[in-house]
Amino acid sequence: MELDPKYDDYDYPTTTAEVKPGFPGHLTAAQQAQVHQLRLMLESEGYTQRLDTITLLRFLRARKFDVNLSKKMFIDTENWRKETNLDEILPNWDYPEKEAMFKYYPQYYHKTDKDGRPVYIEQLGNIDLTAMYAITTQERMLTNLAVEYERVADPRLPACSRKAGHLLETCCTIMDLKGVGISKASQVYSYVRSASGLSQNYYPERLGRLYVINAPWGFSGVWSIIKGWLDPVTVQKIHILGSGYKKELLAQVPAENLPVEFGGTCTCPGGCQLSDMGPWQEPEWAKPPKWAKKQPAADATIKNEGGKTVEGGPNDVAAVANAEAELTTAAAGTTVPAAQ
Repeated sequence: MELDPKYDDYDYPTTTAEVKPGFPGHLTAAQQAQVHQLRLMLESEGYTQRLDTITLLRFLRARKFDVNLSKKMFIDTENWRKETNLDEILPNWDYPEKEAMFKYYPQYYHKTDKDGRPVYIEQLGNIDLTAMYAITTQERMLTNLAVEYERVADPRLPACSRKAGHLLETCCTIMDLKGVGISKASQVYSYVRSASGLSQNYYPERLGRLYVINAPWGFSGVWSIIKGWLDPVTVQKIHILGSGYKKELLAQVPAENLPVEFGGTCTCPGGCQLSDMGPWQEPEWAKPPKWAKKQPAADATIKNEGGKTVEGGPNDVAAVANAEAELTTAAAGTTVPAAQ
């Protein structure tokens, strides 16, 4: 793969283990040319950030290497970043309500699967939007989700890539539907739909595997309909499991990396949910994220005050995407067509 010295400043492996056209280290001549074409088109419109080869390839793969569609997706993402001030918020994001929110909706990264990818866990059974919005706002919930996606890109995946010895670009997701029923259908759907749109539209090609566990009885019939809406490549990544999921899940996630409540043996001090354990915390593999290096020390801290986002001084003191919403709603007894 031809690297661009202007943009491709990587300090981790740049070739994927899987030999597959369109993936870093395994490009055809035509695909390499499409990377150059997309970069030139974006440069001509004034874009200067996130034009590295690996990032552009994710957008190209998401749009089947249609350069014009990839360009539109990239520009839509940049516009969203600007509208949400994500680049300014990211280095200073503070989410003190996280522990209180986890009583209703745990979402966390925890160690790695057998392929070396970060494991992301969501538990949807206790979602109560009324209680959650008494703690924070939907805007802050979605901002925190975006910040976590940024932290996946750097420092989590680079650290995992260093440890694995090859490039890793995706995560292994465990979505636990235990406790999701008809009474919670609308609440679960409304938030997960928004969250899924964010990941689908602005963070392409991040799903490695998705294990939907504790899927209720009869869910396989619903899944047979849902998977017809999805790309066959995506369908292959999704595993729908009932309460007897442990054997298949442990075939992908080492027992020592899987929290004990899911059949593993991990019991992190203080609890796995808040530990953020993984190679990104191990000195041998971890490095400061590049977005942190660019920020002056006196930048304002973004923090929570009365459910609103405010700024404080330096002495004031943290995702099939669209299919997730469909799967969750289906589990709750309601099926809504996927957004296009």
